[in-house]
Amino acid sequence: MFVLYNTGGVRLHCKHEGKTCTLEAERVLLAAGRKPNTAGLGLEDVGVSLIKSGGIEVDALMRSSNSNIYAAGDVTGTDMFVYMAAYGAKLAAQNAMGGNTQPYNNAAMPSVVFTDPQVSSVGLTESQANEQDYSVKKSVITLDHVPRYLAARDTRGLIKLIADKETDKLLGAHILAPEGGELIQTAVIALKANMSATELGQTIFPYLTGVEGLKLAAQTFDKDVSTLSCCAG
Repeated sequence: MFVLYNTGGVRLHCKHEGKTCTLEAERVLLAAGRKPNTAGLGLEDVGVSLIKSGGIEVDALMRSSNSNIYAAGDVTGTDMFVYMAAYGAKLAAQNAMGGNTQPYNNAAMPSVVFTDPQVSSVGLTESQANEQDYSVKKSVITLDHVPRYLAARDTRGLIKLIADKETDKLLGAHILAPEGGELIQTAVIALKANMSATELGQTIFPYLTGVEGLKLAAQTFDKDVSTLSCCAG
C-alpha cells in the first residue's frame, strides 16, 4: 500500500510484509502497468491455459497448452517489448513449421525506460542472482567517474555490474544515465559472449564516450578508478 503526500516535495509511505518505511523525493513516478488483452478470444474452449496476469502460458518453444497453438509477444504477458515480440514470433513460426527446434532465450534481453536520465538493464539483478544461489559480487560507479559525463556536465546516474564471485562471469548490468539505452547494448553483447568482469575491464573502449563507463565499472570490482589517469588500465 502506498500513500503520497504533497509537502513541497513528495513523501512516500509504504508497507511491505508488515514493515513501514518512509521515503522523501522531489517527484514520484507512478506506473499502472499493462496486462494482456486475451478476454473474448475463446481460449478456454480450445484448451489454452492462461497465467495469473491473463497472458497465454507458453513453453520454451512458444507452444501453448494446446500443442497446435503457438503464441508470442504481449499476449503472453512476459517480456512485453516490441523487439521481444518480433523475436518470439519468428521462433513460433519456425517451430510451428519446422519441428520445434528453436527455444526462446531471454537471458540477454535489454530493457530501457526512456526517462531522463534513461534506465537500462540486462541480465540478473543483484537480488535475482542471490535467489539463484550465485556467490554475488557487485560494482557500482557514479557518473562523475566517467570522463564523458564530466565533459558534458551531466553526471546524473550510475552504472552497476553484477558478477559471479567464484567464476568472475558477468551476470547483469544496470545503467541510470543520459542515453543509457545506447550503452546497454555493449553489456548485452558481453553477456552473450559469456565475458568475465576482468575481460570487460581489459577491453579497449574509445575515450570520451559514455560506454567507457562499462569498462570503468568492470575495473571497479578490484580497484579505485578515481586514482587512474585518462584511459589507464
